[in-house]
Amino acid sequence: MVFKRRDQRPLLRIVAEWVYPRGGWMRAFQYVTHRLNRLPGSAESIGRGVAAGVFAVFAPFFGFHFFIAALLAWILRGNVIASLLATFVGNPLTYVPIAIISLETGHFMLGSTMRSDVNAGLIARFRGAAGDLLHNLWSIFSGAPAHWHELKIFYDTVFFPWMIGAIIPGILSSILAYFISVPLIRAYQKRRIAKRRAKIEKRREQAGTSAAKR
Repeated sequence: MVFKRRDQRPLLRIVAEWVYPRGGWMRAFQYVTHRLNRLPGSAESIGRGVAAGVFAVFAPFFGFHFFIAALLAWILRGNVIASLLATFVGNPLTYVPIAIISLETGHFMLGSTMRSDVNAGLIARFRGAAGDLLHNLWSIFSGAPAHWHELKIFYDTVFFPWMIGAIIPGILSSILAYFISVPLIRAYQKRRIAKRRAKIEKRREQAGTSAAKR
């Protein structure tokens, strides 16, 4: 295939680069901002897309952030590509703070108390829920009884509080992202237009000079 990689990356390397991208997080951030600045459309449209992407990463629907971001961008009439790029906000460096903030907020809104073992054993809760899911999937073919204990604990103590608690910090973060991104993108677009006009004027002057010499 024309676009197939010549060097097939091993799974361990793929996981390692997801945790720490090649070139570092600063280079990855610069790449995302560069792509955002060069997107077609108004600064407001791109800003709405960025807001949609930032809000999406707060949701506990892992694996569906792209779809949520694109749907929200479409509803808000924002730039869909910008929303997908903005999901970069959700990464291994930010997922833990996002989880803790959303969980704390969710338990507060629900009037429940966040158990200390949930905070300390968040990974264990995910592992337990994943174990039940895999077991129940296998039970469809094996006839073994389904297990729901860990899934119920995960839903009651993690998923539902996270889903509710993600709303407020998600909205606040998306609004902040919008008001930060719009002026920056607008300024970049103005500079880009000015550079294009300067190039056109320079070419006209060069063409006029060449014609005068003839």
